[in-house]
Amino acid sequence: MSTVDSATLLIEGPWRHRFVAANGARFHVTVSGPDDRDTPLVVLLHGVPQFWWAWRRQIPALADAGYRVAAMDVRGTGSSDKPPQGYDVPTLAADVAGVVRSLGASRAIVVGNGTGGEIAWAMAALQPDLVQAVAALGAPHPLDVHGHPRTALRAGAWRRLAFAQLPSFPERALQRGDLVRTLLTEWGGAPGWLDAATEQQYREAVRVPFAAHSQMEQLRWLVRSMPRLDGRRYHAALEQTRPLPVLQVHGGRDGLRPATYAPLSASTKALVAERYRYELVPSAGHWLPDEAPDVVSEVLLDWLSETALVSP
Repeated sequence: MSTVDSATLLIEGPWRHRFVAANGARFHVTVSGPDDRDTPLVVLLHGVPQFWWAWRRQIPALADAGYRVAAMDVRGTGSSDKPPQGYDVPTLAADVAGVVRSLGASRAIVVGNGTGGEIAWAMAALQPDLVQAVAALGAPHPLDVHGHPRTALRAGAWRRLAFAQLPSFPERALQRGDLVRTLLTEWGGAPGWLDAATEQQYREAVRVPFAAHSQMEQLRWLVRSMPRLDGRRYHAALEQTRPLPVLQVHGGRDGLRPATYAPLSASTKALVAERYRYELVPSAGHWLPDEAPDVVSEVLLDWLSETALVSP
């Protein structure tokens, strides 16, 4: 099974590739839009098993509207560093905070899909001075997931997460490509969204040395931390979130997290949302930027037209 050079993931387009130092590691960031520190910065965070390229359609749409856009490869993914540890959400949130500072911004609007959405929610609690607003796609708030674990995930998704806890086998399945296709198709919902070229791109991304293990470590922490002290501390920190403008977008055919239980509960909404907007995309699944790119761009731009001007 051959490996892939991470340089092949620096795909050309209407953007620029940068490497920045943050939180003791080096991160790849795809940037576009005005190179002006006073322009609102929108940070885009992908989920497992994707990389920055998941936002390829939203990057130019947001940049053309005048926003400064940064789609990063999170720790362990794509062309970013892949250290042996640090795949807990608090560390991933600290990574994003460091990237924001390295880009010279004082604050950012953080947008995440899937596990990237969990990082976005965490940013609001753990890095409040840096976060202007949060948009979570395919990602119910972790407090709601923690409070109702049986309904927060579909039965089949629990089986996949249980498989991810095994040593070595999930990494091999990712590297072969079998698990990549399974996650993208089972959790996705829009018919025909996963064409051969898109699937191949994501297959190659997890064959970069250490990427498969790093991505599995993210999923392992989400499950294993629940009964542990670090997980309890994390959820206690989430309960101290400062209310911010919040956008939540969910696919009606999400194969991981059912849309019925996706919106913020009343108690969580009161805690985290200064202003709250929820958008359901009935025909899409979990991978919203890929499955419904035009809808996602339109909703983000409409929300940003007000949110980017909000003062803390």
